[in-house]
Amino acid sequence: MKRNWLGLVGPGALALCFATSLAHAAERSVAQRVEQLMGQMTLEEKVGQLNQLSGKEFTGPATDKVRSMEAEIRGGGVGSMLNIKGVADTRRLQALALQSRLKIPLLFGLDVIHGYQTVFPVPLGESASWDLEAIEESARIAAREASASGIHWTFAPMVDVGRDPRWGRVMEGAGEDSYLGARIAAARVRGFQGARLGGVESVMATAKHFAAYGAAIAGRDYNAVDMSGQLLHETYLPPFKAALDAGAATFMNAFNTLNGIPATGHAGLQRDILKGAWGFKGFVVSDWGSVREMVVHGYAGDLADAAAKALTAGSDMDMESNAYASSLAAQVRAGKVALAQVDDAVRRVLTKKFELGLFDDPYRFSDAAREKAALGDPRHRQAARTIAGKSIVLLKNEGGALPLRRGLRSIAVLGPLADARRDLEGGWIVKSNAASMASLVDAVRAAAGPATKVRYAPGCDVACRDTGGFEAALQAARGADAVVLALGESWDMSGEAKSRADIGLPGRQGELFEALRAIGKTPVVVLMAGRPLIFEHVAEHAPAIVYAWFPGSEGGHAMADVLFGDVNPSAKLPMTFPRTMGQLPIGYQQYETGRPVRDEKNIVYKSAYIDAPNTPRYAFGHGLSYTSFAYRNLQVSQPTMGAGDKITLSFTLANTGQRAGAEVVQLYLRDPVASVVRPLKELKGFQRVSLQPGEERTVRFTIDRETLSFFDRRLAWTAEPGRFELMVGAASNDIRLAQAIDLAP
Repeated sequence: MKRNWLGLVGPGALALCFATSLAHAAERSVAQRVEQLMGQMTLEEKVGQLNQLSGKEFTGPATDKVRSMEAEIRGGGVGSMLNIKGVADTRRLQALALQSRLKIPLLFGLDVIHGYQTVFPVPLGESASWDLEAIEESARIAAREASASGIHWTFAPMVDVGRDPRWGRVMEGAGEDSYLGARIAAARVRGFQGARLGGVESVMATAKHFAAYGAAIAGRDYNAVDMSGQLLHETYLPPFKAALDAGAATFMNAFNTLNGIPATGHAGLQRDILKGAWGFKGFVVSDWGSVREMVVHGYAGDLADAAAKALTAGSDMDMESNAYASSLAAQVRAGKVALAQVDDAVRRVLTKKFELGLFDDPYRFSDAAREKAALGDPRHRQAARTIAGKSIVLLKNEGGALPLRRGLRSIAVLGPLADARRDLEGGWIVKSNAASMASLVDAVRAAAGPATKVRYAPGCDVACRDTGGFEAALQAARGADAVVLALGESWDMSGEAKSRADIGLPGRQGELFEALRAIGKTPVVVLMAGRPLIFEHVAEHAPAIVYAWFPGSEGGHAMADVLFGDVNPSAKLPMTFPRTMGQLPIGYQQYETGRPVRDEKNIVYKSAYIDAPNTPRYAFGHGLSYTSFAYRNLQVSQPTMGAGDKITLSFTLANTGQRAGAEVVQLYLRDPVASVVRPLKELKGFQRVSLQPGEERTVRFTIDRETLSFFDRRLAWTAEPGRFELMVGAASNDIRLAQAIDLAP
């Protein structure tokens, strides 16, 4: 990635130099303290710092396993715990660690994926906002709540590029695009970590899963990955590099094999790229049990062999495999693992503990008063409502079906998710607060006002295996002035180990929609899910479709805000929505074939399906508004760019509708002729622009050599001279303006 070096002069430069010198002095101080401590450590104590255990058992009565773990902590055999949260429990276990010989404090880690107590939209949904400030804010609030509860470290963000919606973990990421994913990865790292490590309202971030986990074959979780070096470097690694550049303190390796080698034991990834070429100074933690699983993969002969291969490959901390704790010291003494590599791993872990200030005050993150204040702050719920509103995508809106008018006599809110609360939170939450949440029907009642009668009937549960409840839903709809139908997944249908072979609407949900159509009450449809779904019949016939994802603690109110027009939707899809299962995987970054489809009616000897359209249902970047936007007057500052030049692309964006709104304008690039075939489009920039009715604004993008660069056949990052096509639009399939430029030799 490009680095910009600025030549600074004057008072500002002197201030920056002074701050930099202080930072370097602090680094030297930490390094000196680390070396002094390591000089006192036995090999077993060093290995202990690389051992992470789960503390779920501590939530119940004391057992032999609990007592054994307590003894291990007191003996200096544990460096980190996960699944311990709250001031009381983190202080209690930290006190045990301080009984060890060297009194090295524990790190407490937790999966704070999209909120701690306040739940924000699932990361894929939040990514639909394309609002980097909002995404950073949600991570900052999550860090504030988690750090006040004794947590030092979150296992987030997940920055895996995901292009197959059958893979349930697309819910945790930013979608299919490497550029968008990189920008969002950096925003989340900044939100979690704040200005620096050690701030008591920040937590260490973890960029995971390194690497290529999102390309699991057939979208089946934990499955193998097989890909070219070019695809790895160009698509799957950039979000990780962006997270590193943003200061991510830790990385987590992945469950999958990459071209036959488990990521946990992949020296090419961890030693050569991450710690070598990229210069990563933090530490790498394994995923849960992934060191042990190298035996199951057939890459290690036993647990001791797995420990040796993982540590040697660059995996610093062992999460819940007991591989390092049980055998690493013996492997060092047997000469199978270099002590220098163990020391390097320990040095990395201890450095983060010093940087967090834990040696100066082991309890500084466990403050009961701060915990109470952070978890009770009403501003957090308001932020969750605002961000959820920005994440909801208006997929379709015909005939002015939305927004709903206030003053209607009656509204029917129907469907298996109409009164859902727990499902609004999605998966990977710390603790459900469903009792404090408003469902969609609750929120519609509140938004519509007392003069409007709101009727509710579920029709069926989410699985929707029978039609026994349909008649009650039809009866509720018959006398209503408007009908809203809430369909989709339950919270536990997306996430880890939640791959689906069929991502259509569950059960007979589609039949409920058709039954309403049959009585002349075609509903506005609200869809909730953690992934793109296939719903072709609904897409064809519903007048309006709102995609709410799993929108979080304030999701009910956020959905009502959009339905009634209190929030003008502005979200754009971070993943392509297919029409059929047979199209998977599908994305906007297609490559031209030698026999491309130019005309959907002519598919003879073309790169085409003969039994289905070749276009997606909804393209990457798609999302509608209650207002309209015009793109006009595209200009470039110069038609040809020299090696060190920059070109400014500018155009006028105008709000031509009757409502204030925000448009996410998208810049795409095509390199038509190159030494390696390039995609038809690549996202290279975006801006979120808010305009009042009738307002217009000049939008500018800067194009430099970096924008035009790619990895060539030798995996060199280069820009080749020639013609490039620049495209600006509202979606990857909705290009409004285009202009060619040339890069001079």
